[in-house]
Amino acid sequence: MANSASSTTLGSLPALMDSSFSPKSQTLRELAQQLRLYKPLPSTDDEDEIEERRIEENKGKVVSQVGFSESATSITHSERFRPKRAAVLICLFEDDAGDLRVILTRRSKRLSTHSGEVALPGGKAEAGDANDTETSLREAKEEIGLDPSLVNVVTVLEPFLSKHLLRVVPVIGILSNRQAFKPTPNVGEVEVIFDAPLEMFIKDENRTAEEREWMGHKYLIHFFDYETENKKFIIWGLTAGILIRAASIVYQRPPPFLEQNPNFGFLRSVTPNTILP
Repeated sequence: MANSASSTTLGSLPALMDSSFSPKSQTLRELAQQLRLYKPLPSTDDEDEIEERRIEENKGKVVSQVGFSESATSITHSERFRPKRAAVLICLFEDDAGDLRVILTRRSKRLSTHSGEVALPGGKAEAGDANDTETSLREAKEEIGLDPSLVNVVTVLEPFLSKHLLRVVPVIGILSNRQAFKPTPNVGEVEVIFDAPLEMFIKDENRTAEEREWMGHKYLIHFFDYETENKKFIIWGLTAGILIRAASIVYQRPPPFLEQNPNFGFLRSVTPNTILP
């Protein structure tokens, strides 16, 4: 999943969050405990879903204000844009030096969207997915061969909006056995699998930013330069934004730079063909 669906709560994760998960590392044990307590911030998505449920429950019915029986007359509602949902997996592990790292991919250049860009494993929700966690784990298995049994999901973050107006939910999981994970890229989707230090995303080193404007509101696109094993990567856009947020929560401190995300308050008035610049 590359470049900033449904709002997910911890209540949707009990089958996948193992409270008995107890890695050998004290750091990972404390991190899992800390993240299980995290509650995603309220968003306009929450209000939208409540409104959609209310509309669905009252579909085809009009209740009289003066006590008459319900009418079979349908209530008409104006159409508005509703973004499709997707989820990405922020899979964390501890390296030999005790630093937290996150698994990333570079997408295949043959893909029609976001080709050649750095991304977190993930993608669009499918009908059989019970929740955002299942979407992220299914996609990670398909893209990089990550067995879901190796990932202990500990929380989800607030939804982000992709360039093509997908509503993307980041799911944070901890890799329980680094040695058991044998990266296997799906060559149709993934060119390279690599990892990067999570803390990098709340540091000002190797970072640049560009100012963009959307519907009259200015926002920043962040770019992080990263090199490993003689390969150079640029981590930017939605992926960078999600990792800035994740690192801020994990390390419990904000970045030393301005984030300035787009204002999505006008989302209801856009069309499915609208994209962020």
